[in-house]
Amino acid sequence: MKKLRANPALSSLLMVSPLAAVLLIFLVLPIVLIVTVSFWRATEFSIIPAFELDNYAFLFGSPVTYTVFFNTFKYALITWACTLLIGFTVAYYLAFHIRTLTWQIALFLLCTIPFWTSNIIRMISWIPFLGRNGIANSTLMSWGVIDEPIEWLLFSDFAVILAFVHLYTLFMVVPIFNTMMRIDKSLIEAARDAGANGAQILWNVIIPLTKPGIMIGTIFVVTLVMGDFITVRFMSGSQSANVGRLISNDIALLQYPSASATAIILLLTVLMTIAILLRFVDIRKEL
Repeated sequence: MKKLRANPALSSLLMVSPLAAVLLIFLVLPIVLIVTVSFWRATEFSIIPAFELDNYAFLFGSPVTYTVFFNTFKYALITWACTLLIGFTVAYYLAFHIRTLTWQIALFLLCTIPFWTSNIIRMISWIPFLGRNGIANSTLMSWGVIDEPIEWLLFSDFAVILAFVHLYTLFMVVPIFNTMMRIDKSLIEAARDAGANGAQILWNVIIPLTKPGIMIGTIFVVTLVMGDFITVRFMSGSQSANVGRLISNDIALLQYPSASATAIILLLTVLMTIAILLRFVDIRKEL
């Protein structure tokens, strides 16, 4: 014990080593393995360990790749915009319109109730609601709003984005709400005393102070949407695809090198997206 106290560097190393070992085994080594396999060659019957660029050449040379990446970014961008609007509104209401902490906690827990069930169950629950003979179409027809069922409610990009918003809105609510709760209420009172109206307070005080929470929620939502493939498969009726679905198809066909190459490109894309987002705000204040 005395030696450890005399050598703070050794003490720090011993404290960090368990976490470093976990990250090495469960994060670094799998990524290294995926990178290695991405350079291998796959035939119809076998996988040949070799250093080749064929998988990446095929990936960047195929127009399907660019279409799939475009769909991925489209889903991520639209889902981000919807979850940000809903998440900011819910967090703002809980933080500034609910006065007592007890009710804030109660209403916040109420928002989490749908997330106590499986993602797949919550996603599939939209199918009987949006179907051609589902609740939405039946209700609209009974009210006389439409004469025939709306076909694009299900198995379409609309259904995919709706499911994404439903699944991932809480990941935007939590960090924004956490940031808003840290805002000093006296700042808002000072702005109001200075003559600022509600919109000015929102734009010049609340939103700037909420940027770290917005950025954390954005990272969560964007990364989750870009890696999701089950939602796209079920809610689009296999009529659309994203990068995750492309990787899933390659794995199903036992094309592991091709799937690994696509996964590496997706990983680099996500990392670059996060790096760009982190340039706008210092989220270390929230961590």
